[in-house]
Amino acid sequence: MAEKSEKHLADSEEGAVPVFDGVDERKNDRILEGAAILGSEAEVTEYGYVTRGLKSRHIQFIALGGTIGTGLFLGIGSALTRAGPLSVLLGYTFTGFAVFAMMQCLGEMATWLPLPGAIPQFCARYVDDSLGFAVGWNQWYSSAITICAEISAASIVIGYWQGAADINVAVWISILLVFIIFLNIFAVAIYGEAEFCFASLKIITIVGLLIMAFIVDLGGNPKGVRLGFWYWQNPGAMLEYQTTGDLGRFLGLFSTLINAAFSYGGVEMVAVAAGEAENPRKNIPKAVRRVFWRILFFYVLGSLAIGVLVSSTDDHLLQAQSDGAPGAAASPWVIGIQNAGITVLPSIINVVILTSATSSGNAFLYTGSRYLYALAQNRQAPRIFLTCSQRGVPYYAVALTASIGLLTYLSVDSNGGAAKAFNWFQNLTTVANLFTWCAICVAYLQFHKALKAQGVDRDTLVFKSPFQPYTAWFALIFFSIVILFSGFTVFIDGNWNASDFIAAYIGIPIFFLLYGFWKVFKRTEWKSAVTADLQSGKAALDAEDAHWPDLKPRNIWERIWFWIA
Repeated sequence: MAEKSEKHLADSEEGAVPVFDGVDERKNDRILEGAAILGSEAEVTEYGYVTRGLKSRHIQFIALGGTIGTGLFLGIGSALTRAGPLSVLLGYTFTGFAVFAMMQCLGEMATWLPLPGAIPQFCARYVDDSLGFAVGWNQWYSSAITICAEISAASIVIGYWQGAADINVAVWISILLVFIIFLNIFAVAIYGEAEFCFASLKIITIVGLLIMAFIVDLGGNPKGVRLGFWYWQNPGAMLEYQTTGDLGRFLGLFSTLINAAFSYGGVEMVAVAAGEAENPRKNIPKAVRRVFWRILFFYVLGSLAIGVLVSSTDDHLLQAQSDGAPGAAASPWVIGIQNAGITVLPSIINVVILTSATSSGNAFLYTGSRYLYALAQNRQAPRIFLTCSQRGVPYYAVALTASIGLLTYLSVDSNGGAAKAFNWFQNLTTVANLFTWCAICVAYLQFHKALKAQGVDRDTLVFKSPFQPYTAWFALIFFSIVILFSGFTVFIDGNWNASDFIAAYIGIPIFFLLYGFWKVFKRTEWKSAVTADLQSGKAALDAEDAHWPDLKPRNIWERIWFWIA
C-alpha cells in the first residue's frame, strides 16, 4: 500500500490524472491534494480532509457578504458626524480602491493554489514560515474576538424591541452562540447556505435603501421636501476635526480611512473558503472580479446616499451615538428616513442589523477555524486541529474558536468594564485586518518574483491581476500608512491618553512578537524567489479541475442566474 501511495503521489507531481480502480476519481483527487499538503496519505487517513462543499452561489455570496456588515448600517454614522459627507465618500472610495488592489493579489494566488485557510499558507510558502505563523495566529485571534463583538452587538440589538430588553442578555448570547456553532459544525454546505440567505437579505436591503434614498432626496417623501445636496452645503461637505482649516478637514478625511478599514474587514473571506469551493479556478476569479463593482455599488454609493439623506450635525444622530443607542436607533439610515417623515422602517432595518451581526459571527467562526486548520497544516499549531469529520469539518478547530465566544458573556456585566473591553477588541481586530492585508501584498510580491524566477509565464495563469506588481505596492503602502497613523489623535496637543494610545497600537507589537517568536524558535529563513514553493499540491488540484462539469445556461433565466451566482 505504501508503494502504491508513493507511486500515486509521484504521478500527481508529474501532472498525471490519478486513477484508482473502483473508487470515485474526485475523492482520490482530494486524497492526493491533501497528501501533497499534509505530507502523506496516511495523515489524510488519520485526520481526514476538508471537502469542496461550497457551490458557486455560496462563494459569490460569501464574497458579497464579507463586504457588507454592521459597519455600513451603524459604524458609518460616527464617521459622518466626525468628518462630513464628502470626507466619508472619499474615505470609503480610497479604501475601496486599496482593498480591490489587495483582492487582485489574493485572487491570483488563490486561483493558482486554492488551499484551505489560504493566506497563512501563501505567506509561509512564498515569504517566510514566521510570517505565515504571525498572520495565521493574528487572524485567528482576530476572528475569534470578532465573534464576541458581533454576538454582543446582535444581543443588544434584540433589546430594541419592547419586551425583549426585560430578558437577561445572557439568554440571547447563548441562543446566538449555539446557532452559529450549529451552522458550522455539521457540514460546510450548511454554513454556505446560511451565508447565502444572510447575504441575500443584505443585498435586498441595501438595494432598497439606495433606491429609497434617491427617491427621498428628489422629494418623494411625505414632507415633499427636495433635499438635493443641501447637507453638503449646510453644515458643509468636509468638517474640521481636531483642528481648524485645511489641516482639520484633512484629519477628518484621514479618520474615515480607519472606519472604512473596519467596515471592509472580512472581504478576504472568499480566499479562506477557496479550499472548500467547488471548481475554485472558475468560481474564485469570478468572485474577485466582482469585488470592484460590489465596493462601488454598496459602499461608495451607500456612503453617498447617507451623506445626502442625513446631516452630519443631526441632533438625533449625535444623541444616539452619545447614548450608545442599540440597533436601528443609532443608524443614520433610519434617522434620515424618520426625518423625512417615513415611520415604518426602523424595525425592518433592525432585523437586517441583527442578521448582519449574526452573519458576521457565523462567518468569522468559519474563517477562524480554517485559519487554525491552515496553521496545523503548516505545523504551526497542534496536529489535532487537522482532524475532520466525515463531512470534512475540522471540528476541533471549530470548537476552540467557538470557545473564545464565551468571552461574550462579559457583556452581561453592567458596570461599564465590558464596553471598554470590547472597544479594545475592535481596535485589535481592525489593526489585525490591516496587517493581514499588508501580508497578502508582501506574499504576492514574492509570488510574482517566484513565478518569474521559476519560469512560469503569467499569461498562462487562469487569473492574472492587472498592473502588477504596482497594484500590490499601492495597497501595501496605503495599509501601512493607516496602521502607523491609526491613533494619530493621541499625538495632538492636549489629547494624550495612555489608554487610547495602547488601544490604537497594541496590535503592532502583538504581530511582531508573533513573527519574532517563530523566527527565533524555528530559525526560519526568508524564502528566495527560486526556493519559494509554488508547486506542492498543485498537480492534484490541476487533476481535480478535469472533473468539474462545465455548465451552460439553457434559457434566459439560467443565464441571469449564472451571471448572479
